[in-house]
Amino acid sequence: MRRSDVAELIALASIWGASFLFMRVGAAEFGPAALVFLRVAGASLLLLPLMAWRGEGAALRHHWRAIAVVGVVNSALPFAFYMVASLALGAGLLGIFNATSPLWAAAIAWAWLGQRPAPLRLLGLATGFAGVLGLGWANASLAPGRHGVSPALGILACMAATALYGYAANYTKTRLTGVPPMAVAAGSQLAASVAALLPALTWWPAHNPAPSAWAGAAVLAFACTGLAYWMYFRLIANTGATNAIAVTFLVPVFALLWGAVFLGERPTTAMLVGCAVILLGTALATGLFRPRVVHSRP
Repeated sequence: MRRSDVAELIALASIWGASFLFMRVGAAEFGPAALVFLRVAGASLLLLPLMAWRGEGAALRHHWRAIAVVGVVNSALPFAFYMVASLALGAGLLGIFNATSPLWAAAIAWAWLGQRPAPLRLLGLATGFAGVLGLGWANASLAPGRHGVSPALGILACMAATALYGYAANYTKTRLTGVPPMAVAAGSQLAASVAALLPALTWWPAHNPAPSAWAGAAVLAFACTGLAYWMYFRLIANTGATNAIAVTFLVPVFALLWGAVFLGERPTTAMLVGCAVILLGTALATGLFRPRVVHSRP
């Protein structure tokens, strides 16, 4: 990877890590349903003109059904689950659980597509999910918090969201291989906007949120979703998918950092250990980390 690619990778991780900060603040002001709609609708406004400028509108029209499915299972539903989780969990913890998405993708590929992982990757799956179990056990209080959501429910919502991300990755690979990525990104956000519209109207906040909340929602939509998608697909094009997915390992770091700086969240020892175990498992399961075996000669 060139230095400019590494810089863009770090910038993307910083932006995606900040998304948990803005969800944490905005979900309490807008409610999960309204904030999901604002997020995906704003991203659509940014990505659709870019898709049209690239001349990829025909791909969206031809594959709109499959792209609509991706919009629901990769954006509308997981974003909603994360909004609910953000009412009970800190930004850092949200970012750590988000790092399990590649684990779910590998597990679903095995169960759905019959892609049995190699022994080392199987060890990675077991290690990663053991880290999730340990971290969840340390934080799974059943007592509802200030917004009526318990940490245990928040953790389950995170797992549901990341499982959907894993399913969406496999669905995209089987149904949308060869489709221009920007058409998938823009079209999926448009489909997510349509899916999220009615829930947003039903549960729109009774009182107008503060200007700072609107500003945070705009950053979440345009920067943390629209701009981030564009940067991610640029990285895939410039460096390949294997290098681009390395952003998964940097996002929790920035989520912990932004949560500490702006919300005063202090990571616990259990969070740091759990994060390390999850990232190790993810690295093994995705093949990004392959320990060398030293063979001794007689």
